[in-house]
Amino acid sequence: MNDWKTLAPVLLESVGETIYMVAVSLAISGVVGLVIGAALYATRPGNLFANRVVFSVMNVVINVVRPIPFIIFLTAVAPVTRAVAGTTLGTEAAIVPITIMASVVIARVVEQNLVAVDAGTVEAARAVGAKRVSVLFGVVIPEALAPLILGYTFMFIAVVDMSAMAGYIGGGGLGNFAIIYGYQQFNAGATWITVAIIVVIVQSGQLLGNWLAQRVLRR
Repeated sequence: MNDWKTLAPVLLESVGETIYMVAVSLAISGVVGLVIGAALYATRPGNLFANRVVFSVMNVVINVVRPIPFIIFLTAVAPVTRAVAGTTLGTEAAIVPITIMASVVIARVVEQNLVAVDAGTVEAARAVGAKRVSVLFGVVIPEALAPLILGYTFMFIAVVDMSAMAGYIGGGGLGNFAIIYGYQQFNAGATWITVAIIVVIVQSGQLLGNWLAQRVLRR
């Protein structure tokens, strides 16, 4: 029988840790990824700030980091995590690798959505004398806003997934709860309640993202 009088407070704490990890990681990586993605777009050959060297370096770094399975990435960047957080265990430590990986993936998502913006719109803005920075932040990014919202919604779900995997290294949150109180104690109830909560969190984020994207498209 599940002792939920004991498990309930631990579960609530785990939910709070997951929300904290996701919120902090996504807030930081969202900004960093947007900057890197915009830089990738702008420095592409023939683009606003064309620079083959800068573009190639950023492109290679992203292509190297992005395919690494996150569970392996957690251990690979352990020295960086320790240098930043002072430890490789706990919620604060888990935020470091999640933020790094999410920043890389978001950068690619941003770049792909900006590239899809009609080149004629950019040329028209340049033709009336708009500066390159103004074109990038005043025309290109606003034009891609709805797809970007959906891209960030996708990344919200991915970050929730990463936060769960961080439980394997004692990162706290729902992943850690499922491993300790579900898998290790053969407690199917604890595992399934964790799954249910994660589904609710993901679906809530997806619905919000879809709603925001629709609002932008109707403007």
